[in-house]
Amino acid sequence: MFLLLLLWGAPSWAEQELALYPGAVHTRIGNELLIGGQYHRMAYFTTTDSLVKVARYFHDSWTKQGYPVVVNGDLRQEAVVSAFYTREGLQRAVVLRTHLGKTVGFTVLKDLWLYEKPPEASGRQFIQVEGALFNADVGSRDEAGGSRHRTQVVERGLEVVRQELVTRFTTAGYKSVRESGGRLDGQRTFVLEYARGAEQVLTTLVELEPSRVAISQTWVGTDRPDGMPNADAVRQAREDALRVDPMREKKP
Repeated sequence: MFLLLLLWGAPSWAEQELALYPGAVHTRIGNELLIGGQYHRMAYFTTTDSLVKVARYFHDSWTKQGYPVVVNGDLRQEAVVSAFYTREGLQRAVVLRTHLGKTVGFTVLKDLWLYEKPPEASGRQFIQVEGALFNADVGSRDEAGGSRHRTQVVERGLEVVRQELVTRFTTAGYKSVRESGGRLDGQRTFVLEYARGAEQVLTTLVELEPSRVAISQTWVGTDRPDGMPNADAVRQAREDALRVDPMREKKP
């Protein structure tokens, strides 16, 4: 019976498309995203229309179709409009924010019935930092390979977290590609890029407070036998270019 229900529900999910706002170009974010064990499809768009106008469009459109609709937010700087397709077991939502005089929207399609427990090895791509106050994983996969993203918040100093990550990356067999630091909106940051075979991990550290750090890690890997990290590809291309034009290195 469970298999029959799954097969009955799967075509409904496959046929459903993301909600669109008229006149705006929508850009997909990944393919099928697995967030918290549930399947999502996401896209973003921008428009010069006001946030209230965009929110009203989705609210009226989904209400006319007969679906329960919920609106949250101050409707000035942010808003979330959600509709629940109870028979299909789906939730449609649009998350809206105002930015530089425009409205930025993220449309989301979420499956409420299907849940996939992440495999035990799903987090092994990342270098785990102990004692996280917050942890969230997002995964995506296509024909060439896959990518995963992890966000964490830890109660430690920026330099301590950076050194812990450097040590753990080295122990795990990763090689450092580049490292940079600076300030973003007044907050100290570090960006660490490491590679291992056909895997890359890009880690961004942001000092939220003197003893609290946000960690954003993105892992990219490929199943292709000839897959290689971007850094190796760039390095190889540069060496090839220098062999063709030895003076290129000295040119501005």
